[in-house]
Amino acid sequence: MISAIEKEIVTLLKASDKKAITLLYNNYADALFGVIKKIISDEDTAQDVLQETFVKIWRYSKKYDPNKAKLFTWLYRIAYNSAIDKVRSLKNKTDKEVQIESSSVYKITSGTLNEDVLDIKKHLSSLDEKYQIVINALFFEGMTQQEASEELDIPLGTIKSRLKIGLRELKKIYNPK
Repeated sequence: MISAIEKEIVTLLKASDKKAITLLYNNYADALFGVIKKIISDEDTAQDVLQETFVKIWRYSKKYDPNKAKLFTWLYRIAYNSAIDKVRSLKNKTDKEVQIESSSVYKITSGTLNEDVLDIKKHLSSLDEKYQIVINALFFEGMTQQEASEELDIPLGTIKSRLKIGLRELKKIYNPK
């Protein structure tokens, strides 16, 4: 059984009448915010997701079919999926940041350098050119991996792979076992 307010909201949504958003917000914002807060504990982020939810509700309002789901069920799904998407997005961003920060490439101190291997430029020339270019940019020109990617027009992942392989090949030269 559809309530009178729900029926009015659905009619306004189908007519793309902006009054529907006000009615939706007044009647469902607290409940949807509760759904989002169960997934996202940060108050500001949860508020952002609530706003994104209402934007999506408005954008997809023509797709709502009262024969398939109650209005609240449809709203709940949008809020829940928006919150999950935000968590995934933040997790991916954090994972990428951690990956860069946890790199051991920049943790070489002068005390750890072996004077026997200071002839690195000579040995570097024994590597494939694609590895030489990356190592030269990162170590001798002082570029970050991102800067090397942009300067050399090589994807960041390729820069990282070539660095790893190049360093592994140099290690074979300096530490043959």
